[in-house]
Formats: sequence, C-alpha cells, structure tokens
Amino acid sequence: MPSSVAVRELPLFPLPEVVLFPGRPLPLHVFEFRYRIMMNTILQSDRRFGVVMFDPEAKQAASVGCCAEIRNYHRMPDDRMKIMTMGQQRFRVLEYVREKPYYVGLVEWIEDGPTDRDLSGLATEVSQTLQDVVHLSSKLTGQEIELPDDIPSAPLDLSFWVAQNLYGVADEQQALLEMQSTVDRLEREAEILTTTRNQLAARTALKDALKS
Repeated sequence: MPSSVAVRELPLFPLPEVVLFPGRPLPLHVFEFRYRIMMNTILQSDRRFGVVMFDPEAKQAASVGCCAEIRNYHRMPDDRMKIMTMGQQRFRVLEYVREKPYYVGLVEWIEDGPTDRDLSGLATEVSQTLQDVVHLSSKLTGQEIELPDDIPSAPLDLSFWVAQNLYGVADEQQALLEMQSTVDRLEREAEILTTTRNQLAARTALKDALKS
C-alpha cells in the first residue's frame, strides 16, 4: 500500500537492464562494498530501497523505479549478501540528495489513475493470449512449459505480473512501469503477446510442414 507520506528520501539501487514491478519478487546478490553498506543501513530501518533500471550505454538511471522491501537475507562469511526482496509501490525520482557512498533520491510515489471501464474482458484476453504463447512455446521446443497457479486475476496485479515476466526487453518493461493507466498497460501487453503468439504460430506451422 502506498505510504501516507507523499515524498521521502529513498536509497537507490541502479541495476543494469532490471525492472522491478509492485508485488513481484526480486532476488539480489549484493557484493559491491557501497551496496553492502546500503543494505546494512536499510536493515536497521524500514528495509526499503528503490530499484531503478540503469542503462549501461547511456550511463543513466531511469527516473521511475519501484520500491523494494527486504523480506529475508543471508549473509556470507565474506560479507556478501543474498537477499530476497518484494516490489512495493512505484516512485519518480525528483532529485538526487547524494551520490556517496550510494545514491539517495528524493522520490514521490506514483500509482495508476482510476478508471470507470470494466477491465475484466481485457484481463481475460491478456491471460488467454499468454496461455496461447506458452502452449505454442511448448509445442515448438518440445518441452513442457506450465504457467504458475498463482497468476493474479485482478487487472492491475495481472498487468504487473505480465510486465515482470517479459524477458529481454528492459526498455519495454520500463515503459510499462512508467504507465499510470492499467488500461494502457494491459492493451500494450495484449499487443506484445499477440505479436509473439503470431510469430510462434508461424514457426510451429513451418515446423509441422517440414515434418510432413
């Protein structure tokens, strides 16, 4: 749930090509000294920090990220840490308060705007297209691929689940994270999944034709 404080300072963890969404888990292996300092500090307060996607080519962090909460952690003998985090609310970085020993930003929370539209049909379309993609992927690779049983059905949560599970398209994921409309996010995901389904269907048909 969003905090009652609209603006706050938040330690920031830039991660190359990684986008975190609300309600989704993110395991991290923390080995850099400055981020070990960050985690030790966070563990003594509210266990929350911000994950922002870092673009290695542009050498720039995204302005919108997602707050992560440390759920559990394991400290190695050499002080490296393995931590499991869970995505909380999204935020926009207003300014950087400091950069050393790690980044701290002044952030404001953001969330999707309300809508009068019934999104159940759109959510069902996204879920069904996702099922089609998984089925065709299984057929094409000859491997059994199954979706987890705990995929959310609520439109907002579903939109975040699908976005988190898109692979190799960090820029697309970042665009989905920044959207403040559940409708727009689900519609874009429907487009992405439909394109993928059509490509897989074409490849499956070609594979079947070559076998016959």
